[in-house]
This record gives sequence, C-alpha cells and structure tokens, in this order.
Amino acid sequence: MAENACFERDVKILTKYRRYLFGSSRIRRRQYETWTYYPDGSIAWELGVEPGDCLISINDKEIEDVFDYHYLVNDEELVLLIEKPDGEEWELEIEKDYEEDLGIEFEQGLMDEYRSCRNKCMFCFIDQMPKGMRETLYFKDDDSRLSFLQGNYITLTNMSDHDIDRIVQYHLEPINISFHTTNPELRCKMLHNRFAGDALKKVQTLYEGGITMNGQIVLCKGINDGEELERSIRDMTAYLPHLQSVSVVPVGLTKFRDGLYPLEPFTKEEAKEVLAIIHRWQKKIYEEYGTHFIHAGDEWYILAGEEMPEEERYDGYLQLENGVGTTRLLQNEFQEAFEKLSGDDRETEISLATGKLAYPYLKRMIETLQTKYPNVIVHLYEIRNDFFGELITVAGLITGQDLKAQLSGRPLGSRLLLPCCMLRNGEEVFLDDVTLDQLKEALQVQIDIVKSSGQDLIEAVLDEKI
Repeated sequence: MAENACFERDVKILTKYRRYLFGSSRIRRRQYETWTYYPDGSIAWELGVEPGDCLISINDKEIEDVFDYHYLVNDEELVLLIEKPDGEEWELEIEKDYEEDLGIEFEQGLMDEYRSCRNKCMFCFIDQMPKGMRETLYFKDDDSRLSFLQGNYITLTNMSDHDIDRIVQYHLEPINISFHTTNPELRCKMLHNRFAGDALKKVQTLYEGGITMNGQIVLCKGINDGEELERSIRDMTAYLPHLQSVSVVPVGLTKFRDGLYPLEPFTKEEAKEVLAIIHRWQKKIYEEYGTHFIHAGDEWYILAGEEMPEEERYDGYLQLENGVGTTRLLQNEFQEAFEKLSGDDRETEISLATGKLAYPYLKRMIETLQTKYPNVIVHLYEIRNDFFGELITVAGLITGQDLKAQLSGRPLGSRLLLPCCMLRNGEEVFLDDVTLDQLKEALQVQIDIVKSSGQDLIEAVLDEKI
C-alpha cells in the first residue's frame, strides 16, 4: 500500500515477517449509525484496517485491554502493529491530531475476557436464582474496568496491585466499590473470601491517587447492621471527598435460598432504625463537609412507611442505579410536567403494571393526572413476584410469566404500559425469556414500554408528547 497524499497525513506501512509473543486483540472498523457512513473517512479506513485484523501493539507497547488502547492512541505520533488474517503484519506510522480517533472498534468491548467474581457472598442475588435460566444471568462480574465503563460495583478482591496502579495511572473514575462492611473479619465472612478484609486496603491507594469513588452496603439483618453499620459509615468518612457517596440497600431475598446462609427480611421497625442511623450521619457529615454522603435506598422508606427525602438530600442523585432517589426523582419530574398541562375531556382506557415498590407512588400520580383528565381511565396493577418470591418488590425483576398470569382476563383497555426496566437492555425480552411479542399474544393487547422519567409516564398515559 503506497502513501496517499490526499489524506494529508504521513502514513507509512511496512510489512513485517515476525510474530510477537503476547496476545492480540481483534478489531473492526467503526460503523457510525448515520446515513453518511462517515467511517469511510476515518484513519483506520484510510490505512486499510479491516474487520478480522488484530491489533498487536502501539508504540511497541503491548495492549492489555481497552484502557491501554485509549491511553496510548491519544498521542500525535503512533506506530501501530497490525496482524492480518493471513498472518502478514503491517507496521503503520501515523501523525495525527492529539486525541483524534482512529475509528477502530473492538470485537469485545474490553479487548479482554470479563473477570468473574471469586466470592461466595452470603447475600448474592445470582446464587438465589432458579436453575434453567439463560446462561448470562448466572455470570458474576467483579471487573474494575466495567465499574468505570458501566457503573458496576466491585469488591476489590479480584484486583491485583497492578490493576489498582493502572486505575490511578489512567485516572479511571468513578470506581464503584461494594464495601458492605469496613470490619475486615466480618467482610471475610460476608464475602466468604479470606482475602476480602485485606482488599479494603486498596481503597486507600485509590484515595491517595485522587480517584473518585462511590460505595454501597448491602445490609443483612443481624450481620452488618446496627453498630457495624455505624462503624462502616464512620470508617468510610475518612475517604471523603474522593469517596463521594455511599448507598445502603436491604438485602434482596428470593424464595430460592435452599442451602444458603440463613437471612431474614427487615421489619418496619428495623427499617426505621436503619433510617435513624443514616439520617443522623447525614446531618453530621453535611455540617462538616457540605454533602450528605450516606444514602438510604428507596425500599427503606417504603418499608418504614416514611416519606422520601426532598431532592436536595440526594446530592445530585449519585446512586440512582442502586435505587436511591429514583422515587423522588420520578415524583419531581412528574409534578414539573403535570404543572404544564391544561387538561381536557379526552376519553381513553388503558392499563399500567408495576411492582409492589412503585405501586403506591404511581397510584398517587395517576390520580393527580386524572384531576385534569377525568375521562382517562387507567387500570393500575400491582404485580406480585411469584417467580422470585413476594419479598422481591422491584419492577425490574418482574417476569413475563407473572405478568401473563396476573393480567390475563383483567381489564386492560386499548394499551398496556410497562416500565422499561422490566426488559433486558435494548431487547424485547423479560428475565424469564418470555418475549414482548409472546406477552402481547397472550394478553391480546398492545403493549407500550415507558421510559423512566415522570414526563415519559405522562406522555405514555396520554399517548402524546407534551
């Protein structure tokens, strides 16, 4: 391949006949979802990089995973070693703008195998699932790279000092950490891993490296609550401000716990005690640091029969993925959108299904909406989780078979609304592999999927943009 001056880059390609001993990572041209197909103008396309080629090194440095790639590719002068499917190796010398993208995507997002969890946590939800579900549901990830890329929480037990050093070197943040307790001996017991206590020392390295972190505690009755919760919160404040938030959520208990550590659900009074501890620490920490830091999952307030905190207490909703503040955010978004509505006398009849956790709040919102749209009839159904057990109350764990069994023969109107969290990301399938089309066929009704905001809810009910 000859140098092509029309691209205004100094590109030199040399064919090499040697192999590197370390592994390679498959690459393919980036396919942008635009009608212009812009990747045909990317650097990788200009160089003749094609699907099936392998990236061996950049500037003579082995590529361990995607973070090495993104770190090294920012330079203005690069030497890429590419291996073609026939074994021929190309050395590509590139001059480009700083941080200019090469237009390369990788067959596997990390350019490496996902790291699975080595712990046997007493509260692990995956261990509480029935047999016979799809294989991907049983994979326990504990990969720090997914913490950065996707917000997953990690225990640090699967990380070497080298892994921690790379996080600090590349300044990968935020990193989300599953603390559960700061008592080393108790952590070993809870994670069923004799190294789990020592793993907490890695938090200090991240703190000293200035890495932004978030934390979580899965609270188990009689294990890490009470005085142990007090200790954990006290210890974690030492990592402020880099540890910017910590969520406390109740353990999720399914009916599939045979042979597992005996755990019990929290009572209403015990939920109130948990909230009292968290609120007291919020007040203390806010006075000292200007942040509330420690946050209770929405389930605690519902179980305790208490109102959700005001929006300001959530410090910008840093823990939404852990179910912290989702109800308050939905309520506020709904109210803001509702106030813009003038109302009318339109007539329609629809249905909406959700889990036990969200039901009372959605009921209140629907009743509020009907004050301006009195002829809009909404049949709101609270779906009991027969699949996992009645202690599981979140909408995101409702299965297709439970929806089918509990909605069959009931008034559904012209449309059934379901929250998007019930479906796998980007797919029309429930946790039990029942598809959306199968549910439509069984219930004989149109099904609309509702996004997560309060405005989305109103638009879905009224079947129009506002």
